[in-house]
Amino acid sequence: MATRLAALELDALNPRELATFWSRILGRDVNLPDASLPGRSGPEFALRFVPIDVPKTALHRMHFDLTSSSAEDQQRSVDLALQLGARHLDVGQRGDEGHVVLADPEGNEFCVIEPGNTFLADTARIGAVAGEGSREVGYFWSRALEWPLVWDQDGETAIQSPEGGTKITWDGPPVSAKQGRNRLRWVLETDHPLDNEVDRLVGLGAAVVSKSPLRAELADLDGNEFVLSPARS
Repeated sequence: MATRLAALELDALNPRELATFWSRILGRDVNLPDASLPGRSGPEFALRFVPIDVPKTALHRMHFDLTSSSAEDQQRSVDLALQLGARHLDVGQRGDEGHVVLADPEGNEFCVIEPGNTFLADTARIGAVAGEGSREVGYFWSRALEWPLVWDQDGETAIQSPEGGTKITWDGPPVSAKQGRNRLRWVLETDHPLDNEVDRLVGLGAAVVSKSPLRAELADLDGNEFVLSPARS
């Protein structure tokens, strides 16, 4: 695959503190001073924390679903997150769901999923990056990453690397209006010339937001920004 999913950028008021929180939750080492969590073997992506001085004011369009191996493991994850500064979050859930909805110290939403969830079986610690999105945007990302659709029903879509790992899911319409630039952005790296890959993604329906010789920012069909850069040596 000449273009691959490399990372997820997260805007953060305190990148090092947020990187430390997620390093504890995910069991990854934090790289300082750039405040990032490297991916592991296979298709796992890195997390990169980007400094910003504007606090979060709205729900994100996507969030992490963390997997659990047992009820005890799920409770340990919740307890650890709360000890590290997370809080319970009400997003309209009924209260009888098996998953637990939390927000990290900067308010980024995530769920700790109950054990036995068949959709997330054999994925990764981040079982899914789940969010709002149209069916068309799921098709776009399937073609952009050359990842197969593993779910396509009633407007909902999901894709997953052929190597397995984290799924990316979209829950179908209605899709809420964007409120400014997204604070979470996928980062793609390509072995192709940057201009050629920009042209390919635009041909799939993306729009160019900005471009320099070493980095392009584009938006998918739902207006979600993402980054494209040459592959790191």
